[in-house]
Amino acid sequence: MFKILKKETLANGITKMVIDAPLIAKKAQSGQFLVLRTHEKGERFPLTIADFDREAGTVTIIFAQVGKSTQQLGELPEGGNILDVVGPLGVASHFDPSIKKAAVIGGGLGCAIALPQAKHLKQMGVSVDMIAGFKTKDIIILEKEMTEASDNLIITTDDGSFGMHGFVTDALKKQIESGVKYDIVVAIGPIPMMKFVSLLTKEYGIKTIVSMNPVMIDGTGMCGGCRLTVGGKTKFACIDGPDFDGHEVDFDAAMRRLSMYDGMKEREADCRLIQMADNAEDK
Repeated sequence: MFKILKKETLANGITKMVIDAPLIAKKAQSGQFLVLRTHEKGERFPLTIADFDREAGTVTIIFAQVGKSTQQLGELPEGGNILDVVGPLGVASHFDPSIKKAAVIGGGLGCAIALPQAKHLKQMGVSVDMIAGFKTKDIIILEKEMTEASDNLIITTDDGSFGMHGFVTDALKKQIESGVKYDIVVAIGPIPMMKFVSLLTKEYGIKTIVSMNPVMIDGTGMCGGCRLTVGGKTKFACIDGPDFDGHEVDFDAAMRRLSMYDGMKEREADCRLIQMADNAEDK
């Protein structure tokens, strides 16, 4: 059992938890992830490590309550326990020590994953511009933390309610065209966002790393659920990634695989409602 030491709501439906996990914290590095299970009959699901504290023996996760398992996790109280937390899993992020200037881009909840990457680069002495994109100002998260982890934070909103009106690609292009020379761009967020960031940086010949988060079950390479096409070859996000060269990832194939599961959550929710109705009638 893994105790939830702190629980905080960052925005509507987005939760931050600090978990007591000293053995995981001892080995955790930026870019790695955990596989969790809330109860004995629960499914295994992955969450990226948003932060870790080796001295305190804690790891931090940030997640959106979008499915049954993350909703069950979100219902656990501060002081409660998570049944299983496995990790750290995946290949830790590695950056060339020659990097001088980097852009770290987060889209929505992807900012929680981009944050430790920015911290890592800044600790290496790299000058970091962080670009964070959100649909609207009401769902902006981690502004203070991103400011501290970067030399320059640019926030964009789709509706113009906060910061720059537009997308992260608009902000990145503006930076590049103003003369900023990036040695690397790190993009983390929805697949379409990472795709278009990668297409943009390819035009300018800027090395780009993306963090892929496909459907994943066991997290150790056995199930094959997280397979991707990278450079024309099959790769597994859980053991070969989650970081990959954005110019080699087949984003369209990844989106097609994800679309196979469209509607499953809705059907599952409908089944739960029917079951609840049946139980009410029985009473």
